[in-house]
Amino acid sequence: MLTSLPSFARLEAELGKLPGIGSKTAARLAFHLLRTSEQDVAALAEALLEMRRKVHFCQRCFHIAEEELCQICRNPVREKQRLCVVQEPQDLLAIERSHSYSGLYHVLHGALSPLDGIGPDDLKISQLLQRLKQESIEEIILATNFTVEGEATALYLARLCKEKGIQVTRLAHGIPSGSDLEYVDAGTVQQAVAGRREF
Repeated sequence: MLTSLPSFARLEAELGKLPGIGSKTAARLAFHLLRTSEQDVAALAEALLEMRRKVHFCQRCFHIAEEELCQICRNPVREKQRLCVVQEPQDLLAIERSHSYSGLYHVLHGALSPLDGIGPDDLKISQLLQRLKQESIEEIILATNFTVEGEATALYLARLCKEKGIQVTRLAHGIPSGSDLEYVDAGTVQQAVAGRREF
């Protein structure tokens, strides 16, 4: 029984905390690491610690960054009047891979989900409204996921933004309903951005 090996059990338990990793996958990963050279394991551990020390969220858009602002917010050639609102940093990366958008972003870090106890105060919505006051935003592109929670979040944000007289568009439904942007191919994302509509 592996319970007599506390260090192995601890590694399995820690790996099992990662999203999408069940007990069998955690055990497979632990055995893989056991067979890996000590040098490679040390490199993995160092990469994890370095990422945790250096990477944080951009103070402006809440994407990942190593400086106060992320690379996108610091880029002087991005369109400053257009703001794409996404749920997670992974969604931002999916849009960037499509090369179909050259404006700025705002990452909510989730979606409204009353059943799970997630309300507006749990997301980066107040920070978004603050940006709308401070920046010359002409269009908000709502790129939340096409799930019940994503649609509810888009409706909520559309109402708030329209009250401020800002044009609100939504990604076209070329993206399948119920899907996460993170897993959609770049061509589909490109079509969805190009075919966005008034919301």
